[in-house]
Amino acid sequence: MDEQMQQRLLAWIDAHFDEEVGFLQQVVRIPTDTPPGDNAPHAEAVAAMLETYGWQAERHAVPAQQVRDYGMQSITNLIVRRPYGAGGPTLALNAHGDVVPPGEGWTKPPYGAVVEDGYLYGRAAAVSKSDFATYVFAVRALEALGIPLRGALELHFTYDEEFGGLLGPGWLLEQGLTRPDYVIAAGFAYNIVTAHNACLQLEITVHGKAGHGAMPETAVDALQAATRILNAIYGQLPELKKIKSRVPGIDSPTMLVGRIDGGTNTNVVPGKVVMKMDRRMIPEEDPVAVEAALRALIEDAVRDAPGIRLEIRRLLLSQALRPLPGSERLVQSLQRHGREVIGEEIVAQGTPLYADARLYGEKGIPAVLYGAGPRTVLESNAKKADERLLLEDLRRATKVVALTLLDFLQPQHA
Repeated sequence: MDEQMQQRLLAWIDAHFDEEVGFLQQVVRIPTDTPPGDNAPHAEAVAAMLETYGWQAERHAVPAQQVRDYGMQSITNLIVRRPYGAGGPTLALNAHGDVVPPGEGWTKPPYGAVVEDGYLYGRAAAVSKSDFATYVFAVRALEALGIPLRGALELHFTYDEEFGGLLGPGWLLEQGLTRPDYVIAAGFAYNIVTAHNACLQLEITVHGKAGHGAMPETAVDALQAATRILNAIYGQLPELKKIKSRVPGIDSPTMLVGRIDGGTNTNVVPGKVVMKMDRRMIPEEDPVAVEAALRALIEDAVRDAPGIRLEIRRLLLSQALRPLPGSERLVQSLQRHGREVIGEEIVAQGTPLYADARLYGEKGIPAVLYGAGPRTVLESNAKKADERLLLEDLRRATKVVALTLLDFLQPQHA
């Protein structure tokens, strides 16, 4: 890569960094709590912001009934297409705008986008509204060079990661609206994620028969039955610990019950209990076999419980992300520029989390996760109070991504 051109690219990012921070502040300040998931207004605002750069943002609204049936209120996914010369690859950059609700315990306003001591605070400051800014300003820096490019870039800003992505990137891909050759999806600045776990979520409804607390023998206690299911689930954890992934960064499968609702009053035998559970699968596991075994475990736990009826409903099945041919080219470019910009080795590894990148992988498109953020999720306070992003990490990630895009789209490298 031409050294002078590289320096011009980095200088443009430095010169426009205050503008980039301002852009991120605007993106963070518009709430996108999911649930309830009324996210179309955010997409409209982002589309309008992008149009001030002379870019046309395609608005792809998911049909309202489909969104409601899914448990959300509105989803408009955005695609910005930047076509250049013929003969090069199409790279897509994907970040999601939906977020978990802020919760309690914040010392800064969760939608204030306050900048203090070099950090920007706010829900999704790190995951993953930060990468709206990373990717937009990396593309703007590339185009500001004014050199001939080959191939195309696409920005995919989607709004369904927290519910599983099926109406985000999944919907764009199913509708045939995009088919990139490579994908970089939202991530952190000090490591590249090349693989991640699969995730199965089930809703277990235990039906008994409610009755007066003074006459429990006239009722069928759904909570007692639910306790047997809980014991069976948590009794499996030592066995899961024995299963180990060969993918660096991924350890063992995990399982938990994250929510329980049941009963009507203190003095009433519970007639119904609803539990929601989460089972993370390492890339080596077969999701179909895992789900069948888990359903059998739950059913066996209450098989001899008189008067108990079970309903087991799948809420989510997300596949694992596995490295595909071509992903090593993304990794090599990001690592090389990470060393140049950050001055340290950028590790490529797996993560126990799951993300939208898998949806591209399921279509055979090589995808990796890389963007602005610290070394670990814990450091970012993602999904917790006082989520924050070190602004220097935003600057660094923007430079690394811009240099990688130049690698792929320069005529001699296409």
